[in-house]
Amino acid sequence: MPVTLDDLGAWLLKGNADTTDLTSRFARDPRVREWCVRPGYRARLMADGQPVVLWASGSRGGPPYGVWGVGRLTGPPVPHGDGPWTVPLDLTVLAPERRVRRDALRADARLAAAEVFRQPQGANPSYLTVAQFAALHDHLPPTG
Repeated sequence: MPVTLDDLGAWLLKGNADTTDLTSRFARDPRVREWCVRPGYRARLMADGQPVVLWASGSRGGPPYGVWGVGRLTGPPVPHGDGPWTVPLDLTVLAPERRVRRDALRADARLAAAEVFRQPQGANPSYLTVAQFAALHDHLPPTG
């Protein structure tokens, strides 16, 4: 089913913690200003101000994976020739103890059908529906 702006809760951008040392990278600087996305209709729907979720994936033996941060896009994706595009964003990765683990999210019936669980190897960007993004908020640590 195609993503539509009517039911887009948030874009979900994935990073593989097994292939890239995300733990060390975000320990040095938890701010994320851009991320790679695959060119296509989804990337063309991305716009300034839309919510974005950072999802760290990896093997069960690696760092706990799941939602590592929530932020906003600060513009549309920027093409780079024939390769991936980058999308500007404003997101700060949560401290490790505040991240929302995959198993907790998968156990929530409201999130069990999220694309990131159905198609974990799918290219960026993935997405959460309005209802799924609202359910995710129940798992996020309080802000402030």
